[in-house]
Amino acid sequence: MKKNVLQKVLVFALTGAMAMGMLSGCGNSGSDTSNTSDTQTTTDSTAATDNKETDNSTAADTTTDAAADTATDTEPAADTSAAGVDGYEAFADNVTLKVAVYDRGVEGVPTVNDNYWTKWVQENFGDKYNITVEYVPITRTDVMTDYALLAAADDLPTILMEYDYPKVAQWANDGYLTTYDLDAFAQVAPTYYQRMVDLNQIPYTQMGGETYFALAERPYYNTTYTYQNFVRLDWLKEVGYNEVPKTYDDMVDALTKIKEAGLCDYPGSPIVANKMVAVGADTQNYGFRSYPLNEEEWVMYGDYNVVPMNWEPTKKYLQTANELYNLGITNPEYYITDDETWKANFINGKAFNYSQYISANMDFLNSFYENNPDAELAIVPADAEYAGSYGYRTDNPFGMIICFSSSATEDELKAAWMYMEWMTQEENLFTMQWGIEGENYTVENGLPVSVADYSGDYTQGFNNSKDYWCVTIESRNAGTIEEIIAATTPTGLPQDFTQDVIDFYNKRVEVSTTEYACTDAIFAVALDSVSEYSGTLAALWTEYYDTLTMCKPEEFEAKYEELTQKYLDAGFQEIADERLDAYNNGNTTKLQ
Repeated sequence: MKKNVLQKVLVFALTGAMAMGMLSGCGNSGSDTSNTSDTQTTTDSTAATDNKETDNSTAADTTTDAAADTATDTEPAADTSAAGVDGYEAFADNVTLKVAVYDRGVEGVPTVNDNYWTKWVQENFGDKYNITVEYVPITRTDVMTDYALLAAADDLPTILMEYDYPKVAQWANDGYLTTYDLDAFAQVAPTYYQRMVDLNQIPYTQMGGETYFALAERPYYNTTYTYQNFVRLDWLKEVGYNEVPKTYDDMVDALTKIKEAGLCDYPGSPIVANKMVAVGADTQNYGFRSYPLNEEEWVMYGDYNVVPMNWEPTKKYLQTANELYNLGITNPEYYITDDETWKANFINGKAFNYSQYISANMDFLNSFYENNPDAELAIVPADAEYAGSYGYRTDNPFGMIICFSSSATEDELKAAWMYMEWMTQEENLFTMQWGIEGENYTVENGLPVSVADYSGDYTQGFNNSKDYWCVTIESRNAGTIEEIIAATTPTGLPQDFTQDVIDFYNKRVEVSTTEYACTDAIFAVALDSVSEYSGTLAALWTEYYDTLTMCKPEEFEAKYEELTQKYLDAGFQEIADERLDAYNNGNTTKLQ
């Protein structure tokens, strides 16, 4: 595999627009934070996002004179032919385009690399331009291993995609990626390029003065309303609560009464993570933070990729987990309970809550109501203050980070750009997102409405085939935000959650202009200590989390001090110091 290796330390210059504007954790609009360009597919859009699928971005170097010399031999030069799809001609010789696609292991969806929709892309895009489109399955829970194996076999896909900047930075360091010429890209993919310009994303495309990335759109990134926590409202009513409690004390009281009433042995809670899948290195403590934040602490400890075990908000998080465990609210086997088991427990009436992305068809809710026909659910409102504040983590102002293989030929790279531009065209994107009219969706009041429980020949992939069209945008979209929510909220259920989600969104819009809507610091240097120690610290955090959750309350303080020191000595102190050094040298964003 041809290597295009970066230096271990990449020094960037932050642009004012990035540091002060688009990277702010706060939004400035109540309805359209994305500044959608004329090339967007509809008048409004919404972000189907998840904190588990987002991470910090790279900063940009806009001062390097060598930027014009970064083209490699895989970079097609800009030409003078007609730009965009109108100017496309079929390749003289067949080109194989390999596109990474997540394999999430979800039951009930088609095989990710061989289904109606992969064939549809081939027939409507590939055949037209003499391109063979191959989708390469990437295990969602083990992304880095899959890519490493493909790289070792010199078989990386032409298009690599990830949400997490540390991962794509590592790919660049490991020589997986090629740089490319933005002018050439703009010639082949003018719609995609212009949208990046309109959304102020161009600074994010560069590392060390070289262009590596293209950025998909993430509308409404600062409201993060599409990941919802469903709770048993009927159980709450049985113990005297007519709505979802919004304070920690009330929620603990309600859960304790649910347990005492025999409704559930170990109800669990929406207060802290009870699932093993959420007790990894991305445990979030945003609600436990004291606002306004101290900027130096935010830089050293605010990034959720490596847990800041020594930070006070994390200690509060752990103390809360310990209290819930010792009250018998948390399942004592939480540490061996994966997400599928937790979901099954909820469906079978053995858990109080379960959270997931909202979509028009949510299998776990269908199964829940089949098993519990008289049950009543609610979602946890956005103004619940279980951790003491409304604090939450906003998403990045872009969606998927698109990268290109360092072994890609000139024709393969051009085919990749053609694919991205073609997928961005309104008619193609709409079909990929919504499917076939009369099968996957119907039209009501001029807007598409997904058919609940569709299982015919045109069955879409996970979350309406998102893992195919996320190459250009992070959400399905049609109509106003209220109409979008209505179209993406589950239908055909005994309950309609549309207004609840709208209320959640509106509250997040209100909070998004305050200090409580928090994003992580973005670093303009590669942090070697993170690469070196993050794996070890993730394993230690999981071990220490269990120890501190399950110990007796009177043992907590001593154990916390002991384990925190071990954690610092295992590498976190070096990470915190390197982050602070980057801040002092002007290589990070600032709190807004």
